[in-house]
Amino acid sequence: DTPEVLAQAETFLMIPDYLNYLLTGRKRSEYTNATTTQLVNANTKDWDDGLIRLLGLKREMFLPLAMPKTVVGNFTKELEKEIGFTCEVILPATHDTGSAVLAVPANDDDFIYISSGTWSLMGIEIPTPNCTGLSMEHNFTNEGGYEYRYRYLKNIMGLWMIQRVRDELSGTQYSFEELCEMAEQERNFPSRVNVNAACFLSPESMICEIKEYCRASHQQVPETAGELAACIYHSLAESYGDTVKEIEMLTERKFSRIHIVGGGSNAGYLNELTAKATGKEVFTGPVEATALGNLIVQMIKQEEFHSLEEARNCIYHSFAVQKVERK
Repeated sequence: DTPEVLAQAETFLMIPDYLNYLLTGRKRSEYTNATTTQLVNANTKDWDDGLIRLLGLKREMFLPLAMPKTVVGNFTKELEKEIGFTCEVILPATHDTGSAVLAVPANDDDFIYISSGTWSLMGIEIPTPNCTGLSMEHNFTNEGGYEYRYRYLKNIMGLWMIQRVRDELSGTQYSFEELCEMAEQERNFPSRVNVNAACFLSPESMICEIKEYCRASHQQVPETAGELAACIYHSLAESYGDTVKEIEMLTERKFSRIHIVGGGSNAGYLNELTAKATGKEVFTGPVEATALGNLIVQMIKQEEFHSLEEARNCIYHSFAVQKVERK
């Protein structure tokens, strides 16, 4: 809407890159987050000049892409004077899921991950992108990862629905743990919704939208907090089950287990439903996966770890990683 402002722009920076610029006065364009713009060619791993031209953007705005572990620089002199110290700023995987996946406590590639929070990012790590038409039809993306590996994943509605329902419930303010327990008490509630339906993205009322969806599809309408939670958790788990089948079909291989990381890994009942819906071994934790992924990149840079595998092994032995028991 303001082409005159865009015409004056000299550099394209994502928000984390801009924050690093404020800290150091140096501009870097970090690879993993840049890939989420859809302006990075998945095969060349560089900016796609053709797409940039199609959008009418200036190619010179886009800096060379820098990998996690790249040194940005020290704090500016002004910042050092204000806070009384300086330090070296190192690029992490600045996309939150990019960092979270780094913290998956696995020592092989026989796993599917779910970075679970407001959204659920579910996928695998692969060495080369999957850009087939079939992959596109199933709405999978090739996001950049550490050391040019690819986060081949699908973006699924996560705990956004239960967050909105919790906010809308009048009277008692339930904790997420309580909602999980209430959902388990209503485990036989039969209704399901398509959690990825557009109507659930930003409704005026999530509760009303869920009820209307069930009513329109001739299912039992949830009336209590427990029934609403059961509907959401069962629907999410079944979506995860469908996504596992898609991943295995698109990659023509089977995976033995699922690692759930991030805040959503605390949703115990959902984890149990996920194990049941997918038929896989499910492991949960760490909860603070994004922060840990940031940290281990810096530690690899400082040679505290000599590889990502070594760092992941340390996470496995240092944090609560639990196997989910199917009931």
